[in-house]
Amino acid sequence: MLLRLDIQLFSGEKTEKATPTKRREVRKKGQLAKSMEVPAALTLLFTFACLLVWGKNFIEGCLNIYRHSFREYMLWDLSISNTKQLFSQILLDGVKITAPILLVALVIGVVANVMQVGFMFNFTLIKVDFAKLNPLQGLKRLFSLRSLVELAKSILKITIIAVVLFLVIWKQKNEFLLLGQKSIWDVASFVGTLTIRIGLAAAACLIVLAAADFIYQKFSFEKKIMMSKQEIKDEYKKMEGDPVIKGKRRQIQRQMAMNQMIREVPKADVVITNPTHFAVAIRYDIKTMDAPQVIAKGQDFLALKIKEVAKEHKVMIVENKPLARALFAQVEIGEIIPEELFHAVGEILAYVYYQEGRYKGMMT
Repeated sequence: MLLRLDIQLFSGEKTEKATPTKRREVRKKGQLAKSMEVPAALTLLFTFACLLVWGKNFIEGCLNIYRHSFREYMLWDLSISNTKQLFSQILLDGVKITAPILLVALVIGVVANVMQVGFMFNFTLIKVDFAKLNPLQGLKRLFSLRSLVELAKSILKITIIAVVLFLVIWKQKNEFLLLGQKSIWDVASFVGTLTIRIGLAAAACLIVLAAADFIYQKFSFEKKIMMSKQEIKDEYKKMEGDPVIKGKRRQIQRQMAMNQMIREVPKADVVITNPTHFAVAIRYDIKTMDAPQVIAKGQDFLALKIKEVAKEHKVMIVENKPLARALFAQVEIGEIIPEELFHAVGEILAYVYYQEGRYKGMMT
């Protein structure tokens, strides 16, 4: 009894990797190995890289808006139409200078997610679930182990990034002391360059942390979807069908095939027997068939059934032990007899035609 209980407990342990079917099921539910740090890190990196390349044009665009504001817009008469045109023009200019950066951020965000989980469109995940609005469930999630892990990750991330950014700024401490002696353009250039360096340094830190987080999420996900041996067996049964039902289905199919075969026996010209163990029904039509065909065969009980049907429909039964064995072993139902058995079967058919007083053609 204890041994059986131990076996049941062991079979219930989740020690096996998830099957492809289980993976498809959890994917449909939106459960995937995905790190939110990966798109954030890549988006930050490519955004600042874009600023590094597009920065000069970005600054020029901002200065152009500034120049137009004081050289043209300030001279306009204050009216509703001019105000609409002013805001429309500033909005259009702002979109032109920020569109490349925003487009890069959008593309990288999409690519980063596709890299992790592939293409997936599941509109069932956006339906409203009022169970998630339960305050008690929210408190449980807030103080769960997963929330504590996320909190620890956030603190670690902020600490590492803060240290790296401090080191980047600390290297430029002497430049800060000289800012008062520089022109506005030089100060803006220094601040812009330092900002890009800070952004790239922060992005580099985030990429390292994102890689570690993705590995953790992958490990956690694989552990979460692990299956027990019993679950794998149940899944196999569900896919293949219950063995009992499957056996009954096979039995019904065999019965249907046997009934169909028995219905073909009355069309036979002769039934060759062993005499009790084997029975093979032969049919031959000289006008439509190139050679005799086996339309039914059986062993033991089925052989007796074939002979009973043959007697009922007055189909001649001929005993030939070696020929019956050879036909049963070599020829399947619906196939023509092999060439090496033509002569033996031809002699029997000729005998049957002679006994019945009819002529269908003789085989030589």
